[in-house]
Amino acid sequence: MRLRGPFWVVAAIGTAVGIGYLLSASPDQRTVIATAKAAHQPVSTFTTPASVPTPPVPSSVKTPPDDAVRFMFAQVASRYEASTRYPRYSIPLSAEQAEAYAGNHYEPVVLPLAGEGRFSVSLEKYRFTRGEDILVVATLNGTMVVSDQATARLESQDGDDSGSSTLERTPDGFFEGMLESDHEPGEYRLIVEARVDGKPIRHVSTLTIEPYLGDFGGVESPFVENNNLVIPVRFKPDASGYFALSANLYVGERPVAHLSHEQRLDGSSATIDLKAHGTVLAGQPDAPVMQLKGLQIRRLPARPGDRTDYAFGPEEGFEFKASGLDDLKDTPARDPESVQRAALLRKLAVGG
Repeated sequence: MRLRGPFWVVAAIGTAVGIGYLLSASPDQRTVIATAKAAHQPVSTFTTPASVPTPPVPSSVKTPPDDAVRFMFAQVASRYEASTRYPRYSIPLSAEQAEAYAGNHYEPVVLPLAGEGRFSVSLEKYRFTRGEDILVVATLNGTMVVSDQATARLESQDGDDSGSSTLERTPDGFFEGMLESDHEPGEYRLIVEARVDGKPIRHVSTLTIEPYLGDFGGVESPFVENNNLVIPVRFKPDASGYFALSANLYVGERPVAHLSHEQRLDGSSATIDLKAHGTVLAGQPDAPVMQLKGLQIRRLPARPGDRTDYAFGPEEGFEFKASGLDDLKDTPARDPESVQRAALLRKLAVGG
């Protein structure tokens, strides 16, 4: 929801004045303020001594100096201008951020055991399309005595057993086995159990089973329009609905932008146009080799309470070439309303 008119201005002023006061206060004053705020936080339900000293609360609050307030307005204005430089559908992307946007990734969960032992479970991914096999790999490291078998099972959110499998020890010392995912979509607990020093040890993590949403069909010829490189992505949905597509754009092997778009699809083959704005592509050589990786599509809830369903494109992504990039300009994508807000903040920063 956008903030408009006087409400937005009051919010910005309140934030700047509050932070400005904290910055301008002396160290002793800041300590008192922080302590006073902490004293008014909700208290957990546990027994405390009958008499607990209450920190002193300042009897009066000084007005922050004008220069501190102007400084805060200047800071807010700079950050606001930077955040509105890029449109929401085309955000610059670093290598570190590209890893975070990798999509369907499962982070191994490690359970510490006695004697510096470790019980970890790994999966190929976090979200499985209904019907896919789930490969479970468990590792137990340490000085303890471990049995030659382990078990893995799925448990629904209602606590129902949704299938189990025996994990066999491999020559490398791992435990491996397969689970079926032909169950109702939703989140499931993955419970892996082994016997360590004669006692059962349980490792619990989560995964989700997703419905089949459709198939990706590649990328059509990109074109330049309104300072955007438009990249049509083919997708054939299994059923109609509102879908949100996102992907990471690479020039060669270098990530440059995270792209996203929402669109209603009627159940037949369609294209979803991802757009890379000139602010992330201007200055690139013409007709470079590009890639879309980390493709993720979500079917958005049709009604309140419905779950969001996920599907993913091929791990290798799609490769394509684009021409006309010399027509793209590094021009900020600020809408008129954002320009007015930034101008107001700058005016307040200089005391206007």
